[in-house]
Amino acid sequence: MMPTDPQLIADILAAQGGDPSAEARVVDVALPLVLGWCASLGGPTVDFEDAAHDALEVVLGRLDSIQDVSAFRSWLFGITRRTLAKHRRRAWVRRWVPGMDISHTQDPGHSPQTQAELSELSKAVQKALDQLPEPQREVLVLCDLEERSDSEAAEILGVPKGTVKSRLRLGRKRFRKELERRDASAALDPISHPGGAL
Repeated sequence: MMPTDPQLIADILAAQGGDPSAEARVVDVALPLVLGWCASLGGPTVDFEDAAHDALEVVLGRLDSIQDVSAFRSWLFGITRRTLAKHRRRAWVRRWVPGMDISHTQDPGHSPQTQAELSELSKAVQKALDQLPEPQREVLVLCDLEERSDSEAAEILGVPKGTVKSRLRLGRKRFRKELERRDASAALDPISHPGGAL
C-alpha cells in the first residue's frame, strides 16, 4: 500500500475544516496527478486539460466527502476516471476528433532532428496507448509510465493485485503489437522504459 504523505493528510483535514490555504495545497498535489492521468488515459477525442479542470472542480466540490483521507489518491483517480468517461461520451456525441498531441517537453540539449524523432515517437506511443482497452491502458499508465507497483495500482483501481498483473501482461503485449504495426518499435528501443516493461 502506498502511504499517503502525513502533510497531505493534514492539509485535507484542514481543507475540510474550511482552511483555504490548505485547500490550495491539496490542489497543488492533485493537479499534476490529474493532468498526467487525463493526458495518458483521455484518448484522442478528449481535451485532457479541460478534463483535468473539470475533475479538479469535482475534487474541490467533494473534498468534504472523503472519509478515509489516507486513500486520497485512489479517490482522486476514481473522480478522474469518471470525468474522462463523461468527456469521451460528449466527444462521441459531437463526433469531434481533434487528435491529441502529447509531446515530450523540448530539451535544449537535443538537436532539431532528435526533437522531431522524439515528437514522432511520442505521437506513436500515445496512439498505440489509445488503442488499448481502458482497463489495460490504466494499468500501463500507472505501472509503466508512473512506475507504481502492482500493489499501488491495485489500491488506486480498487481491484485485486492479480487482476492488475493480468491486465498489465495483456496490455504490454497489445501495446507492443500496436507499436510494431506503426513501425515505431525500433524507434522505441533506444529510449525504452527504464524497467524495460514497454
